[in-house]
Amino acid sequence: MSMEKIWAPWRMQYILSDKKSGCVFCEKVQEKEDKRNYILFRDTLGFIMMNIFPYNNGHLMVAPYRHVASLEDLSSEELAQLMMLVQKSLVSLKEAMKADGYNVGMNIGAVAGAGIADHLHIHLVPRWSGDTNFMPILAETKVLPQHLDTTYEILKPLFS
Repeated sequence: MSMEKIWAPWRMQYILSDKKSGCVFCEKVQEKEDKRNYILFRDTLGFIMMNIFPYNNGHLMVAPYRHVASLEDLSSEELAQLMMLVQKSLVSLKEAMKADGYNVGMNIGAVAGAGIADHLHIHLVPRWSGDTNFMPILAETKVLPQHLDTTYEILKPLFS
């Protein structure tokens, strides 16, 4: 069995860009601008939001409200609720996106690939057979066939 690679060279724009100080997760949930910030669902200990630099359409992130960097920093209640939010996300994504599979995971620490290393979050990425092609490799371009706003409008009712 060979390891599948997810090529995402378009993300270099984000990786190399100047980052604002502060935590994007903490800031966005405090703003109470859920539609503008692509927040799909809020629970008591965590929330679900869309990734604005997605690997694929429907790329979601689940995060605790509390600013913690790793799983061992979570309470049992936070850990349980995050997993329930991952489950809720998968149910909604399966209904709306009809993907062939899903990547679910997290990068703990900057060297592990965490773009936001100080606030734990879980990625959910819908995957379709053939969703990788020559564009990212030859042209450093990823074709996302659906606008973020459209994806939000499709997903939001499923989280209500």
